[in-house]
This record gives sequence, structure tokens and C-alpha cells, in this order.
Amino acid sequence: MLSLEMASAFFAAALVLSLAPGPDNIFVLTQSALYGAGAGMVTTLGLATGLCVHTTAVALGVAVIFRSSPTAFWLLKILGACYLLYLAWLSFRSGAALARVPEAPGAAARGGAQFPGYGALYRRGILMNVTNPKVCLFFLAFLPQFCEPERGSVPVQVVLLGALFILATILVFFSVAALGGRLARRFNASRRGQIFVNRAAGLVFLGLAAALLVTGQ
Repeated sequence: MLSLEMASAFFAAALVLSLAPGPDNIFVLTQSALYGAGAGMVTTLGLATGLCVHTTAVALGVAVIFRSSPTAFWLLKILGACYLLYLAWLSFRSGAALARVPEAPGAAARGGAQFPGYGALYRRGILMNVTNPKVCLFFLAFLPQFCEPERGSVPVQVVLLGALFILATILVFFSVAALGGRLARRFNASRRGQIFVNRAAGLVFLGLAAALLVTGQ
């Protein structure tokens, strides 16, 4: 088991890392600005599920494959970039439509654009995270540094550290979602504001796709 001192130090580091601007929190902010705070929180839960996958991969040693195999790394990177480009296309396509935040879970947005649904947002979060090889490699490099082999099973410690990192991520990203929800209420009040936020979201997704494509192993 982890010592209290090590767990506390790791959790503090995880909070700081979650606060740093990156693809995931920008993604949460974008979805919240489009569809409201609830959408950003559901997206966060999807991202957290993706982190569970990465944690399991590190604990089982699967992540080493992506560090040692350029082909596997390249394929996952291309898949992630293609998905981000797809999200960019969806954002630009709905740029001229007036979308409103749904009043109830699963409700369709009034106007031209349709709220994708919380299930779709949850899946977006998972795909956004799982198809980013940088997250997998980051976990592979970061989590083992806080393990204490003399205190028991390293894979179990990796799982515990991953759980702490996920908790820190949820706390920070829920705050980001709340901020995005305020932006949604402001921009969804006008057609011009909705066009702006959709096009801005499209540009963000394009930028994230480009950044992922130029990432080296």
C-alpha cells in the first residue's frame, strides 16, 4: 500500500497537472460552452473512464508496447487525430444553427442543431482520452515514480495512484465545466454567439488534431 505522505504528494501533483491547460480540459470547456455545465461534467466522466483504461494498461505493462513500437504509436495517434477532425467538422457544420442547452437529460436542442445526448458526450470523452497515446506514455512515465516497491505490489500501487489522479482530474474538470456552463448561457442567448462558439470549438478541435499529429514518440 502507498504511504500517506506519498499519496498526498502525488495527489497534490495531480491537481497541479490537471490545472495546466491541455487537450482534455480544453475539450471539457468546449463541450460545456456548447451545451452547458452538465455536458462538461458528463464529458469529464468519459475522460475519467479513459484514464481507467490507461491506468490498467500501465499496471499490466501494455503501455510499454506504445513506447517501444513506432507503428502502434503512429496508428493510435492517427486514429485520435481523425476523431478530433470529425468533431471539428461537426462543429463547423452546426456553426450557423442556434443550439440551446437542453432543459432535461436527453432532450433535443431547440433550433437547427441537435444536442448530441449525454451518452454521446460520455463516449466522446472516452475516445478523446483513449486515442491519445501521449496520455498512455505520460502515465507510464509518471505513475511508477511514486510507487514504493518495499510497501507491496507495484501494479496495485499503480491502480491506487491512477484512482487518485482520476479523482483530482474530476475535481478540476468539474470546475472547468461550471465555467463553461456560464459561457453557454451567455452565448446561447443569441444566434451570433452560438455561431461564434461553434466555430471556435471547430478551431480548437483542428488545433488539437494538428498538435497530436506532430507529436513524436
